[in-house]
Amino acid sequence: MQAEGRVRYHRDMDSADLKERAERLIQEALKEQMAKRYENAIVLYKDSIAACPTPEAHTFLGWTYSYLDRLDEAIDECRQAIALDPEFGNPYNDIGSYLMKQGKLQEAIGWLEKAKSAPRYEPRHYPYLNLARVYLAMGRFEDAGREYSQAQFLQQELFPQPAPAEPRAEESVN
Repeated sequence: MQAEGRVRYHRDMDSADLKERAERLIQEALKEQMAKRYENAIVLYKDSIAACPTPEAHTFLGWTYSYLDRLDEAIDECRQAIALDPEFGNPYNDIGSYLMKQGKLQEAIGWLEKAKSAPRYEPRHYPYLNLARVYLAMGRFEDAGREYSQAQFLQQELFPQPAPAEPRAEESVN
């Protein structure tokens, strides 16, 4: 009976309302996830997907599964995110990360490379850091250094440190 009411409720909502509801559910799920209430987060992400499937909801659901070591399910959610928006880079990086956890380093490289070239991805330096970790684990130190340098460059470009303030005249007089 409750599911039937949900279906009717969704039919009565227009797509903008459903998208707004889905976004609210994602925000609630993120709060639950940060509080380590993973099962609650999973329910909320699934409700968000039911209201309006988004690549973000699938990616975050996968992220939640990863905290529970449900890596195959996490990868599946990321694949669904990619199917919805192939330009969204986060699920590529996440698949690479989950494959790393499974010890599938060679397989992870392709996914991390795709994350690096994705048009829509934040934070940009993550796949470079993950590739550096993969290459270190494989003993490919030159490749690891290159990826780490690129990550460092991107991080500095994204989060520049403010220049030190000039001393005021009254502070520089003895």
